[in-house]
Amino acid sequence: MSTILPSDLPVMSLAEVLDFLEREFPQMHAGGRSYHLEAVGPLSARMRMDHHERHLRPGGTVSGPSMMALADLVLYAAILANIGPVALAVTTNLSFNFLRRPGATGLVAEARLLKLGRRLAVGEVAIASRGSDDLVCHATGTYSIPPA
Repeated sequence: MSTILPSDLPVMSLAEVLDFLEREFPQMHAGGRSYHLEAVGPLSARMRMDHHERHLRPGGTVSGPSMMALADLVLYAAILANIGPVALAVTTNLSFNFLRRPGATGLVAEARLLKLGRRLAVGEVAIASRGSDDLVCHATGTYSIPPA
């Protein structure tokens, strides 16, 4: 078994991940574009979610399901960037801690992969309101990577 070193990664550029997502996962833009992958790096990715009425819940805050989708998407992007175009890498677990109520504003999610193996990837996501360093949500997730 070979060890994947962060210096060996990422294997896909930001442009390549964006092209892959457009081709293989266009439903992420259903209802209009609000998710924007901004960066990929060794064992990491950053994604922004624009403020939009469809992401709000009663009380004028961003809904939990919108934050869950953002976390899932940015983890998927981090994994793709670091293993290559594997469309069938799938979420097997997601866990969320909602830390504070975000206002009606866009969010920024930073993903970091904690383990990247041949069959499983484990990562965490820190989500903050745009313009703030205070976390509104912390998520962890595990993805199954199909055999080559």
